[in-house]
Amino acid sequence: MIYLLALLPATMLTVAGYLVLVFSTRAEGSLRTFGRYLGFWAFTLAGLVILGAIFAAAHHRHHGPYGMTGFHEGMHFRHPDGMHPGWPGGPHPEALPPGPPPAPGAAAGTPDAAPPAQH
Repeated sequence: MIYLLALLPATMLTVAGYLVLVFSTRAEGSLRTFGRYLGFWAFTLAGLVILGAIFAAAHHRHHGPYGMTGFHEGMHFRHPDGMHPGWPGGPHPEALPPGPPPAPGAAAGTPDAAPPAQH
C-alpha cells in the first residue's frame, strides 16, 4: 500500500514536464530545444519512479539469487548453536579439528594462574 505514494512524485514530474513543454513552445532557438529535452526528461523520470515502485512491490521480502539476503537481514541471522554455519563448499565449524584444551589452572581469574609472559 505504501508504494502508492510513488504516484505523488510521478504526478508532480508529469505536470512539471507538461508545463515545461508548453512553455518551451513559446520560446525560440536553443531555449526551445532545452525545454523540449527537459520536458521529456521529466516524463522519463516519472516513468522510472513508477517502474521502481512496481519493482519494489514485486520483490518485497524476496531473497536474491542463491538465497542471499540483503545486508540488513543478514545482520540479524543467528545460527541455532550460536556459530556461523560456514560458506557453501567451505569447511563447516563442526568439521574443523578442535583446538588444544586449556592448561589446568590457566583460566583467567584463578589465583594459581601463571602471569603473562613478558617480551
